[in-house]
Formats: sequence, C-alpha cells, structure tokens
Amino acid sequence: MSLRKQTPSDFLKQIIGRPVVVKLNSGVDYRGVLACLDGYMNIALEQTEEYVNGQLKNKYGDAFIRGNNGNSYSFCCCTLANCVLIF
Repeated sequence: MSLRKQTPSDFLKQIIGRPVVVKLNSGVDYRGVLACLDGYMNIALEQTEEYVNGQLKNKYGDAFIRGNNGNSYSFCCCTLANCVLIF
C-alpha cells in the first residue's frame, strides 16, 4: 500500500468550510468555520467565537486574523465527536 504525502497547504485546503480552533500564542482561541486562508496565513473565519482562558468573551459573525503579525498558530479541526490537532 502506498501513502501519498500531503503538504500542509493541501490539508488546509481540504478543511475549508469545517469548524476549526485557532490558538494564538497569547492564549486566545478563536473558534469558527474556516472560510479561507492565504500563503501568509491570513485566516478568515465565519461564526467566530473568542475564548480567553477557556471563557467565551465575544461572538463575531466574521473574523480576520492577520498571519504576518509574528504569532504562530495551532489549528484544531473539530467534529462533534473529537478534536484532532493539525499543527
């Protein structure tokens, strides 16, 4: 059996339209539906909720997270049953 190697870019394209959690170095989490992202890791989310220390702080219809601001991100692709760490 042969496994096809997948780049992070390929994987991220596959999860557009799915619920994700974007974790910033600051400890703030943004949970929403991944609308799009680009090569600079600018991220657009829909139905976004902002969590600080695990507590819901704000709800946004749409949110844009700049990718070139020096933060690194962790993505979780979530389903109702589980959450899988992407990177």
